[in-house]
Amino acid sequence: MIWVFAAIALVVAVLGWGIFEAGWLRLVELEAPVPGLPKELDGLRIIHIGDLHLGARSHGHRAVVNAIDWASEREPDLVLVSGDLLSRPRGEPELRRLLGRLDNCFVVLGNHDFALSRDPFSRPSAVHELEPATLLFDEARSIEIRGKRVQIVGVDPRTYHAKRAAPQLLADSEAALRICLCHFPGIARRMPARSFDLICAGHLHDGQIALPYPGGKFRFAHPRERRGRGLMRHPSGLLHLSPGLGTTFLPFRIFARPEATELHLRSCSHG
Repeated sequence: MIWVFAAIALVVAVLGWGIFEAGWLRLVELEAPVPGLPKELDGLRIIHIGDLHLGARSHGHRAVVNAIDWASEREPDLVLVSGDLLSRPRGEPELRRLLGRLDNCFVVLGNHDFALSRDPFSRPSAVHELEPATLLFDEARSIEIRGKRVQIVGVDPRTYHAKRAAPQLLADSEAALRICLCHFPGIARRMPARSFDLICAGHLHDGQIALPYPGGKFRFAHPRERRGRGLMRHPSGLLHLSPGLGTTFLPFRIFARPEATELHLRSCSHG
C-alpha cells in the first residue's frame, strides 16, 4: 500500500511541477552570426516569440504576458511572432491588446490558429489582420532600419501543409537583411541554399513534455527531433527555433520551459 501512496504522490508532484514550469519564463539573449550582414546592422536586436496559444486555460498565459512585458521594455528593432497565436477565439481581444504594445511587430499564423492539430480542445480562430502589428500570409514586407532595407517574408501554414510554400521566391536579393518567418521549422529544409539570412520558426514547444538523458532529451510531442530550441545553421539560412510560450493539449511543460529570445545579429564572413 505504501507504494501506491508513493506513486500517487509522485504523480501529483510531477503534475504540480508541470503546471509551475508552464509559467516559468526563460529570457534569453543570443548572438546570431549572419554572413554578409552590413556593418550598419551589426548589433540589430530582434525579439522572437511564438506559440502563444491564448484562450486556453494554462499557466502559459503568465509566460505570454511576462514575455510581452519584457519585449516592450527592451525596445528591440524588430519583434517576430512565429504563429499559433490562439487556441480558442476567446483569446483574441487579449492577443490584440498585447501585440498592440509592440513596435515593428511582424506575425504569422500557425496550424492551431486554424485548428489543424490533434488537440481536441483547439478551436479555429484565424484572424485576418492584427494592426498595428503586421500579419503576413504568403507575402513580404520591408522596413528601413538604420538606413538599410530589411525584408520579412511570411509563410501561410495552409500552403506549408499543402507543400506549396515557396517563400524563397519572394526573397529580394537587394535587401540588406532577408528574414523568413514561418511557424514550421521544416521550412528550412525545403528551400535552396542561401535563400534567407535568418529563418524564425517555432511549433515544437521543445517537446513541451520531455525526458532528459545524457547528451539530450526525449521530446514526447516530437520524438524524432534532436533539437527543440536555439540556433541552427541550415544551407537555406540561419534558423532560430523558439520553444514558444504557451501549451497545447495538456496545460503542462516538463523540462521544456517557455522562452522569449532576443537575437543580437552580428556580421561575419561567408564560410
